[in-house]
Amino acid sequence: MNETLFYVAAAPFEAACRVENALGQSPLSAAHPARRLHGHSFLAKVRAIGTSSVEALRQQLAHSVAPLDYNDLNQFLPMPTDENLARWIRARLALPSVASVGVQSTLHQGADLDLADNAHIWRRFRFEAAHRLPNVAPGHQCGRMHGHGFEVILHANQNLQAQDMGVDFDRIKAVWQPLHDQLHHHCLNDIQGLDNPTSETLAAWLWERLKPELDALSWVSVYETVTAGSHYDGQHYRIWKDQRFESALTLTRADSSDSVRRLHGHSYLLRLHLTAPLDTVMGWTIDYGDVKTQFKPIYQQLDHHNLNDLTGLDEPDPASVARWIRAQATAGLPQLDRIDLYETPGCGVVLSWGAHEPGLPV
Repeated sequence: MNETLFYVAAAPFEAACRVENALGQSPLSAAHPARRLHGHSFLAKVRAIGTSSVEALRQQLAHSVAPLDYNDLNQFLPMPTDENLARWIRARLALPSVASVGVQSTLHQGADLDLADNAHIWRRFRFEAAHRLPNVAPGHQCGRMHGHGFEVILHANQNLQAQDMGVDFDRIKAVWQPLHDQLHHHCLNDIQGLDNPTSETLAAWLWERLKPELDALSWVSVYETVTAGSHYDGQHYRIWKDQRFESALTLTRADSSDSVRRLHGHSYLLRLHLTAPLDTVMGWTIDYGDVKTQFKPIYQQLDHHNLNDLTGLDEPDPASVARWIRAQATAGLPQLDRIDLYETPGCGVVLSWGAHEPGLPV
């Protein structure tokens, strides 16, 4: 599988809007609250190939959204849906290397558009539940009854064909609500079909019940904890595991006037994505704990160190560090097929060599 490297950046802005045009027309129902003047803390996101640096991309995105900050979006575009905002930002960026532009209107929902107007629409939900994994080895902590604040992201993909918006977020919420009622404040083991409630099993259980009601559903993501979870698309299982490390660095190849030539540091977010068949006995693809254990020797080289001192790393820019991590991790984690590395929130690189690409908000 060929490797693809995306540079990613994010930029926030505060704005007011009404999701209707000057003629009072809207894709939303007459009573929908989004038709009234309201506001959001928006987050714009871009994913690009072949740009000069993460910081350059971040600056270009910030410049593109600057006119929107603390303004009325209806003064800039007639129907300010997340999807139309993404189109507007994409046009202002005018970068040939852009793969997708996204707008996150709240912490719980957003839309990403590629150049062909294919939309990835997502909404996040949460429920509180208990569970235990009955098939783990004696002494494994997950064999004890415990609980989580689970989060679920429902992803829907569709070609907008110039429409103002794709699947209504409220439609996704309505489809989710009956399942929330089954799961919230319950023990998952007591629910039919969830006798071994791993995050993979739960993602598949949700898919089977949601897909008939939401044809555009493309992935179900389950956060078992804030640092680990799984995706399912009806065929393939993927998991991810987050790691954070604190490191110093100097970018010696930057322009002589660039401050990154000075010794500085970042609190990095690293997300490891792995694809593997489901173990039908254990109910998981790979134990999250095993991923952490296998990665620990690499983590220990990264955390609280100067990245310039790493053997085999010429320059500690995000792309080079991601490729260094891939080279170090492949032997111990052959299922690894994507690495997300963020040096600041929302800004970094995505290195992918796998076939399946669920979008996961950061």
